[in-house]
This record gives sequence, C-alpha cells and structure tokens, in this order.
Amino acid sequence: MPRLVLLTEGFTGRSFELKAERSTVGRLEDNNFQIPAPSVSSHHCEILLKGNDVVVKDLDSTNGTFINGEQISELGLQVGQTVRFGSIEARLEASAPTGASGKKVLDKTAVLPQGVKLNEFETGTQRITTIDKNGPFKKKTNKTTMIFIIVGAVLFIGILAILGFVLFGNK
Repeated sequence: MPRLVLLTEGFTGRSFELKAERSTVGRLEDNNFQIPAPSVSSHHCEILLKGNDVVVKDLDSTNGTFINGEQISELGLQVGQTVRFGSIEARLEASAPTGASGKKVLDKTAVLPQGVKLNEFETGTQRITTIDKNGPFKKKTNKTTMIFIIVGAVLFIGILAILGFVLFGNK
C-alpha cells in the first residue's frame, strides 16, 4: 500500500498510508491527512487510487500543488516522486518494507536544513527574495465577492429610486 512521507522540517517522518480510493489533504481536521501548516489550504487536494496508479488532484488551493517542482491541477504520482502542498513537501513511497521478523524496517529519510550558509553571511551574498505576482504563492481573486457587491449596489440604488418615486412622485 503506497504512503506519503513528509520531508519538510518540523513534519519529518509523519506519513499517511493511502488505503482509501479517495483521500483528502488539508489544514483542517476533517481531512484524511491533516497538515497543520499555514501554506496548506483548508482542503488542499485529493489523492485518488485508480488501480495501482496514484493521482493527485488540486482542489483550487491558494498556494498550489506541485509534483517534482511543477504546478499541477491533476496528475499521476509515481513512487519516489515528491509532491508539495504549499510549502510542505512529501514523497510517495511504496508500503513500508518488512523484515524477516515481520517488523517494519525504518526508512532512512533525512531532512537537511537549508539555512543561511556562513560564507554567504560573511560576504553579503545572501539574496532577499520577494514574492512575485506570477510565482507559486499568489493571492486568490474573489470574483464572487465582487459580483455580490455590484448586485447589492444595483439593488440599493433601485430601492432608493422606488422610494423616491413613491414619496415624491405622487404630488
């Protein structure tokens, strides 16, 4: 049975076995695989088991879903590939191997911190990264709210016109 193993520091070693045909990943508790991180949407993506294939489907998440660094809306995930939910990275692994005794063999996953290197600090070559409008972390546009405001304004003006006609138009 395949499983997702989290690789991001702070979540290292957490894993989720993909047992059901459909599993949800997200920040809220009602997801099958909860990842309580700010860059993970409330309901970030679905993971579908289609026979032996694992398919990842983004649920219009704010910060996107990426497989091997490429943003996806729906794509198959192979064993060994990495998937990123916002800024949280995981790897798809085959089910945990068992030894001759039947016990699970521990996986040898290691996370290397990627902080500022001492030589970058001393020479002043550290880059300051700004968020690009076309980058992977973009603000959602809320068209529904804008439509609601416009319809509300039109209705408000219409009601004022009717009241004006009723109060001042009968003289």
